[in-house]
Parts: sequence; C-alpha cells; structure tokens
Amino acid sequence: MSEIRLIEGEIYQDDRGMITSLNDFSFEGVQRCYFIHHPNDRVIRGWHAHQFEKKWFYCVKGSFTLAFVKIDNWKNPSVNLKPQVFNLSAQKSEIICLPEGYANCIKANEPDSILLVYSGKKMKDALDDSWRYDSSLWVDWTKY
Repeated sequence: MSEIRLIEGEIYQDDRGMITSLNDFSFEGVQRCYFIHHPNDRVIRGWHAHQFEKKWFYCVKGSFTLAFVKIDNWKNPSVNLKPQVFNLSAQKSEIICLPEGYANCIKANEPDSILLVYSGKKMKDALDDSWRYDSSLWVDWTKY
C-alpha cells in the first residue's frame, strides 16, 4: 500500500540570488500540471478524490495547509476517517507525493498563495475518476 510521502528539497542562496530545488523528486508518472491560485485565506478547496490518480503538491508562493484522507468507501465514505495534515510554504522546498485512493482538501494560509499540482493522469482520465465530498468532513478548518 502506498503512503503519503514528503520529499524535502533544498534552497541555496548567495549574492547572485536563490536556487530552489527538489533533487530527490522524480517526474516519473507525471502526465500534466496546473497551478491553483488562492486570492485569500478563507477559501476551502475540497474534498476532491481520485481512485486511480496520483498527485504531487508544491507551494510556489505563500503557504498552504493540506489535508488528506484514504477513502474507505467511494460512494459513502466514513465520517470518522482520520486526516493527515501537512503545511507547505514557499519558504521551504518540499513536495507532497499523494498516492491514488486519497481525497485532498486545501486552504491557503495567506492571501495570493499559489500551489503547483502535478497529476498522474491526463485530464480526460482524471475527469472520469473524480469524486467530490463536502469540505466540512474530516477537518475542522476553523483551527487552521
């Protein structure tokens, strides 16, 4: 069974500028990418799940709280699923690798935050494997 992984990258800075890298990340399995722009820190995006699609999340600007749950029943998931919660920030080079079978929900922690998402499926295949659940499930977002 695949588990959520956090890959730590590197940030190098000197008088010429900064290089942010993810030298331990492999693009194997990535089929497409997109950016999510959050204009404020009040929007909750999710829950969105895929049975067969992997995702990778990287914060380009600002910071985000991301929560993930392994879905136990696709048509009627348990309300008692335990989320795993992560924080990503543009100040730290990290990427979250989310295997298939999980739902994700995200919230920006500051205005104008941007999240880069890589996907393991082309758009048509992702749309055929798209599950949506109420954003109030599994996480009390008032705590974040």
